[in-house]
Amino acid sequence: MTDPAALDAERDAVLAALRPVVEGIAATFGPVCEAVLHDYRTPEHSVVAVAGSVTGRTVGGAMSEIGMRVLARGDDARDELNYVTRTPDGTLLKSSTMVLRDSTDSVFGALCVNLDVTAVDRAHALLGALAGTARTPAEVPATTFGDDIDAVVEAIVDDHPLRRDTSWAALDRERRLELFRDLDGRGVFAVRRSVEHVAARLGISRASAYHYLSQARAAQGPAADTP
Repeated sequence: MTDPAALDAERDAVLAALRPVVEGIAATFGPVCEAVLHDYRTPEHSVVAVAGSVTGRTVGGAMSEIGMRVLARGDDARDELNYVTRTPDGTLLKSSTMVLRDSTDSVFGALCVNLDVTAVDRAHALLGALAGTARTPAEVPATTFGDDIDAVVEAIVDDHPLRRDTSWAALDRERRLELFRDLDGRGVFAVRRSVEHVAARLGISRASAYHYLSQARAAQGPAADTP
């Protein structure tokens, strides 16, 4: 059996080795690039190194909802490369999230690269309009980036399609379960105290939130965030 202390030391060494890589990536691509190193052992403060400033992340900040999704998948997580998202203020990003594994093949962190491609997208649209080949742009999903994990969780709940234009009270039981099932699949409940945060955002009791989460997981089986 692997010694937990030795495994933590190994993970620390990997993170230490990647810190200069973070600086090098950002320096290579310039001001449109941000590189972020995450330690998933502390999800609420997962950012251990950052270079560049595209999403405003700082050391000690929280993971984004993308990180939550990776965390929820555990050791089944895979690299997510060249996906496009946008920040709430409209900045268009091309990003990659590369998971970090230790010698036991367990996922413990991630190296993320975010490129601000807003100007490139606008130039592409302008050239397309001039050439008469402009297309209707596809809807790009928004992602909340921030140093406060509570704010990330709240943004995910508030922007959920089942919640955006209605209240919790207006949802029937099936849609309430669907909401909790989807939030769980997106990794929201992989973060400590997230059940309490979701309950507060929905205006329901902590006990009710745990009840709906338990019911939503009944046919799925991920480990619960128990009180």
